[in-house]
Amino acid sequence: MKPFAYQRVEAADSAVATVARSGAAFLAGGTNIVDLMKLGVTAPELLVDVTGLPLREIEALPDGGMRVGALTANSDLAADPVLRTRFPAVALALLSGASAQLRNRATIGGNLLQRTRCRYFVDVTKSCNKRRPGAGCAALNGEHRDLAVLGTGVGTAQQPQCIATNPSDLAVALALVDARVELLTADGAASMSVHEFFRLPGDRPERDTNLPPGALITAVVLPATPIARTSTYRKVRDRSSFAFAAGSVAAALDVRDGMVQDVRLAYGAVAHRPWRAYVAERTLRGKPATVDNFEQAADEELAAAKPLRDNAYKVPLIRNLTVGVLRGMTEASW
Repeated sequence: MKPFAYQRVEAADSAVATVARSGAAFLAGGTNIVDLMKLGVTAPELLVDVTGLPLREIEALPDGGMRVGALTANSDLAADPVLRTRFPAVALALLSGASAQLRNRATIGGNLLQRTRCRYFVDVTKSCNKRRPGAGCAALNGEHRDLAVLGTGVGTAQQPQCIATNPSDLAVALALVDARVELLTADGAASMSVHEFFRLPGDRPERDTNLPPGALITAVVLPATPIARTSTYRKVRDRSSFAFAAGSVAAALDVRDGMVQDVRLAYGAVAHRPWRAYVAERTLRGKPATVDNFEQAADEELAAAKPLRDNAYKVPLIRNLTVGVLRGMTEASW
């Protein structure tokens, strides 16, 4: 590990001003950045410790939404009774991530900023456009079993720059409920939707998010979403705990008299960002809540998938997850 300086701050504006300088990075739970520093993937000259900032409040909003401070521990939010009632998919997503010890340490803001676990990104001896733009993507012809099948540009005239996946379970559930991310930037307070926050690799694969340089996440807002009260999150992984997803589905469904009144779907571990399944949602609204229609909706969403040699299994996996989750929710509503 290269030498670095450490500074603890007591005010958010001074933290932002410090990190705006080249070579500085925020430190909160440290469950990801410290690992990356040990591996030589990142080497900040200065770590700015923000754990002393007052950003840990979990607030139930009167309109039915919630506001969560960015330094809230994953385990604390997952255990919150209001969250479990209003946004069960978010609680389930949090509980499916990492281990209990890591959830006690990891923060909500840090969870959204964690880097991909692609083996070529974390191995500095391998070529990786995300770690070193222009180096190439070794995963395309290498080990890509766990990598993206949507939004990669595979199959187009231009060579894909990156096929990494976003590793966050929480982000998938936040995409389901159209959460917003509150920020403090050098120009003052700002916010963006979670859909604006995350990005596809495009021609800037080194960027995971659209977070402005030096900006500090201060809170995540879950807007009032009545359908979210019946939401759920299901994750498939190689072992039952402490493993990243091979594929996951967050879903919310409103069925009345056998008809789909409203539905929301988001997929994890299939793209560079949480994948909101808008095509499947449009296909299902106003249709009978049947397995045939669930299958059709999933097929239409996944028609855009561009799997490679070893990750084609993700397409039927997500299809079956979608159908299974929606079928279970439909039967529960009866």
